[in-house]
Amino acid sequence: MFAYQNPELPIEVRVSDLLSRLTLAEKAGLMFHTMIAVNPDGTLAEGNEMISSASELITGKLINHVNILTMGPVTPRRIAEWHNRVQELAAKAGHGIPVTVSTDPRHGVIDNPAASAAAGGFSAWPEPIGLGATKDPDLVREFADIARQEYLAAGIRVALHPMADLATEPRWARTSGTLGSDADMVSALLAAYVRGLQGDSLGTSSVAAMVKHFPGAGPQKDGEDAHFAYGREQVYPGGMWDYHLKPFEAAFRAGAAQVMPYYGMPVDTTHEEVGFGFNKGVIEGLLRQRYGFDGVVCTDWGLVTDAVIFGEPMPARAWGVEDLDRHDRVLRILEAGADQLGGEQCPELIVDLVSQGRISEERIDVSVRRILRDKFRLGLFDDRRYVDPDAAGRIAGQPSFRAAGVSAQRRSVVVLTDRPAAAGSAPVLPLTEGITVYLDGVDPAVAASYAKVVDDPALADVAIVRRSAPFEPRGGGFEAFFHAGRLDYTESELAPIVSLAETLPTVVDVMLDRPAVLTPLAATAGALTGTFGAGDEALLDVLFGRVPSAGTLPFELPSSMAAVEASREDVPNDTEAPLFPYGHGLKI
Repeated sequence: MFAYQNPELPIEVRVSDLLSRLTLAEKAGLMFHTMIAVNPDGTLAEGNEMISSASELITGKLINHVNILTMGPVTPRRIAEWHNRVQELAAKAGHGIPVTVSTDPRHGVIDNPAASAAAGGFSAWPEPIGLGATKDPDLVREFADIARQEYLAAGIRVALHPMADLATEPRWARTSGTLGSDADMVSALLAAYVRGLQGDSLGTSSVAAMVKHFPGAGPQKDGEDAHFAYGREQVYPGGMWDYHLKPFEAAFRAGAAQVMPYYGMPVDTTHEEVGFGFNKGVIEGLLRQRYGFDGVVCTDWGLVTDAVIFGEPMPARAWGVEDLDRHDRVLRILEAGADQLGGEQCPELIVDLVSQGRISEERIDVSVRRILRDKFRLGLFDDRRYVDPDAAGRIAGQPSFRAAGVSAQRRSVVVLTDRPAAAGSAPVLPLTEGITVYLDGVDPAVAASYAKVVDDPALADVAIVRRSAPFEPRGGGFEAFFHAGRLDYTESELAPIVSLAETLPTVVDVMLDRPAVLTPLAATAGALTGTFGAGDEALLDVLFGRVPSAGTLPFELPSSMAAVEASREDVPNDTEAPLFPYGHGLKI
């Protein structure tokens, strides 16, 4: 038995022993963290134009950090079976280093391959912005602890979340992944989130939290996202750079194991105008030196290599260093202080750089030590290498976890308005069970447990309408998954709702993945609610008074697009005369 194989020895001794035995190719493979596909039946997927096969990655390139992309509905049990197959592959490669499996958030309703996956067989909770609407650190810790147990059962050991970004730019397409706009509240929620995933320290029962996107991705110029060239700039017209660091400071105090910088490049600050993954002043200077962070820093996905995603070209997000070739981009990332390259699978470039004398193997060893340390802390070399698929089937999505998720959905519902149905009458909410309802966007089978459902508004006492927040459709491929641009409804989108509201009392619910302009609806709807990934059951429980309303807005709702356009991207709740302020929420 080698020292690194002995669980009785201190972790640092084991890391040093293994590090001394690794080839340069093995070290380089450890420094990549890329996408891998999981088939619905739990088997290893073949490669395609977007994703390489497991054997190519693990035995061919010696890569053993992978972010799972589930190809259609995949149960936690099947993920566990897949995980064990991947570990069997890894055991035969090089020194048999176990694979670390990661995932984007997968406990909500939004399915975006760049950011999150729908819950599937895991318990279903509101989107993170909905957790922000509860403003309850204890609930957030409960969520993260349940996510930890479900992930652990399926073999997922790194969470590519939480997002510590602040929702200060209303148009930003990734607002739903944040916990809100107020730095102090987000800090409290984020610390609870990290502790729920990791416990008080990273150990064999933890899921490592990769907190993102340092130093805060919220202040995107005009709200455009830095996945795309037109959104590469982050701006601070309100001088709030330090404000966006507060949640990260809370994450560091809570012991966050890993950090991901964002794609964006800071404009008109004291920092170099290059993407944060290439930015030595931000990673080495701010993160490493000022905050003393010595954990793994993994770049966001795809900083080096141009790709084709869903049939559309997707250039590398090498903002500010577009003119560099792939070797030079990798060199800049390592010189900036990062340890891993996310979404890339080109370890040969690191081997080349060392062989050419452009970077030392000692520098590579610094990153590999950090990476191996987390594998040992998580127990991957010992009892945690394989998982029990039967246990995954029992634990993930168990009734108590699902009930907790639905309870959180209820608590996240925000009642924005509740007007009398007629002059001198009581407010519309709560609705009376057994009334006759007309539905638009609500499952009749669910609503039948609360009221009599009819197909003709003329026969109904009340209408209940659910809508998504408005957005501006963009291009195809990858870009189509991002809700960006305008926040106000068009006349044609509003017309059927307004017409219905003129006919009978109408309750309108809007899924607020971004802070929509609801001014016309507030003037016409009998009652208006905002949700953040709540199912029909959770919403109807609130509307019919089975549970009291408890949620409050995690960001302000602007009164117009003109107010949004005039606001400053880095300043929270900065629109003039908002329709509803931060923290608004009626109790019924």
